[in-house]
Amino acid sequence: MRRRAIRESLLTTVVNMATGSLSQHHALRDVAAEASPTGILVLDDVSTILYANPRLAAIFGYAASELLGRPVEAILPAAARDESSGQPHRFWTSPETRRAGVARDIRGCRKDSSVIFVDLGWTPALSDGTRMVVASVTDATERRLLEQRARAGIPEFERLVTELAARFVSLAPAQVDEAIVDAQRRIVEALDIDRCVLWQLTEADSNLVDTHTWIRPELPTAPLHLSARELFPYIFSKIMANETVWHDSVDDVPAEPDRENLRRFHTRSNAVVPMEVEGKVVGALSFGALRENRTWTPDVLDRLRLLAAVFAQVLARRQSQVDLEHALAEVERLKDRLASENVQLRHEVTVLKGQRAIVAESEPIKRALAQADLVAGTDSNVLLTGETGCGKEVFAQAIHDASRRGDRPMVRVNCAAIPTALLESELFGRERGAYTGALSRQIGRFELASGTTIFLDEVGDLPLEAQVKLLRVLQDRTLERLGGTRPIHVDVRVIAATNKDLHRAVKDRTFREDLFYRLNVFPISIPPLRDRIEDIPVLVWTFVDEFSKAFNKTIESISKGSFAALKRHAWPGNVRELRNVIERAVIVAKGPVLVIESPGSESATAPARLNLVDVEREHIKDVLDRARWRVRGDGGAAEILGMKPTTLESRMAKLGIRRPKP
Repeated sequence: MRRRAIRESLLTTVVNMATGSLSQHHALRDVAAEASPTGILVLDDVSTILYANPRLAAIFGYAASELLGRPVEAILPAAARDESSGQPHRFWTSPETRRAGVARDIRGCRKDSSVIFVDLGWTPALSDGTRMVVASVTDATERRLLEQRARAGIPEFERLVTELAARFVSLAPAQVDEAIVDAQRRIVEALDIDRCVLWQLTEADSNLVDTHTWIRPELPTAPLHLSARELFPYIFSKIMANETVWHDSVDDVPAEPDRENLRRFHTRSNAVVPMEVEGKVVGALSFGALRENRTWTPDVLDRLRLLAAVFAQVLARRQSQVDLEHALAEVERLKDRLASENVQLRHEVTVLKGQRAIVAESEPIKRALAQADLVAGTDSNVLLTGETGCGKEVFAQAIHDASRRGDRPMVRVNCAAIPTALLESELFGRERGAYTGALSRQIGRFELASGTTIFLDEVGDLPLEAQVKLLRVLQDRTLERLGGTRPIHVDVRVIAATNKDLHRAVKDRTFREDLFYRLNVFPISIPPLRDRIEDIPVLVWTFVDEFSKAFNKTIESISKGSFAALKRHAWPGNVRELRNVIERAVIVAKGPVLVIESPGSESATAPARLNLVDVEREHIKDVLDRARWRVRGDGGAAEILGMKPTTLESRMAKLGIRRPKP
């Protein structure tokens, strides 16, 4: 059971390429594994096959699903055993075996029991603490046949081909280009010709373009990146039909454009061999004699085809490695992003549960909604101002939902709730080791919000040092993680909110003026509930519907005196306070008629006897609810109660008051 879980985890990570819930990334899987011209094999730490791509399965004559769960000895009997003991090879038994490696001409066994030969390259790796080995496998059978035919000819050339093939197998992708040009030089010298050109097929227009050339230094060079289709249409058509083209003399070329352009580049004899991978032409290798005519015998042409096969394999292997590296890098990036978004989404479920559309019966709130509707379709920064609990976060969500970014969750940051010491890493991220205790890399909220909206609640509480870095993000749309040096571009729409008077804060030098103007592009003032009394009846019924469903109660009407009492109340906690009042009323409701006690009146459901400690406890809890359980800062419970934050915290501890779990 455990091994099955490990295998499924690895398949999810390596094969699906982090598609997860992000369907737009399915192309990564196709490029990196399913469509790879090289076989890809994933083993666990005891050499059991966890994944085989279609090319790997085709090499050994299986369907890919038939190989899953089998020991690798089923297809590679020799490569899977230690030479000394003959026992199954375990990559993780000692430090000496935990390293990448390559091997040529490994004997393999097909499903029909026939023998083939393959070239291997493998890398032990860890994925979420699980050990595995990722290997690339190339069918070497055809190359061995060509080598056998070449053995009847020049031994020096045979040794050169063998040496080049062995060298190419162990090359890193960044070393391939230099090695190809050096190999071309050695081939030209070994064959006593003058020029060797490698042409590659372009994906955009299916043309052959020269990418690697070596010519004797004393001879004239040709321009780079020539078009074979335009200059040599006859030769191009033959190569694309997978045919070898050779002429002992340029005069023998049947097509006039090809003949004239070969002479233009001083060519006297020419041979061009197609490079193919899995029956598909991916390029060509051309050989030219410029000083004198050259006879291309069948034996020589066989050796040139062998060279073309070697070059085709190294280019295919490099592309496969590059695609795999890019895909694995994308896996890590998406894993980080998905992990962060999952946390954020879980938070969204908690925060947004029960929220409804904005109720707009009064003129003040209608004006605010009209402004929100105007700015929603843009990417302009928005600054929402208003008292605590008046609905700034609901407005921010509505603006985000109506924007082009509304298909992704809005990222929320309460600037007053994050300790100052952690604020920078929370907003902008950190690298591993950025400070003591930073044991892993962390993506900041701005990087997480790239492509969507970030809501900076209580932005007026940001310390000055964080304001400087926030200003840079708003100006340049770039950030650097704490402890990092690489600038990261972010595409973020910023909605900020505050219950402070930022104009006054700018004058008092507690808020940067330049940051204020960056945030204040489109200000929207949210009216307090006392200025929108007309909305109270609709708001009450909205909350009643919500909580009656949540608590499985039937509420048919509201007592006559309830609305009058609610309208007389000042509502210092605004809509949030009203919502809490309705929630409590529905909880204690005994029948279909709801009686709502306003916060200023004595509750009919209160206990008949309360001592002083109970009254104090309930009063502090009510104030904490109104302040969203924020003790310190403007609008915090300590300020409302008129006491020091330390005194309030001490009383909370003594009375056993703890913040409720979300």
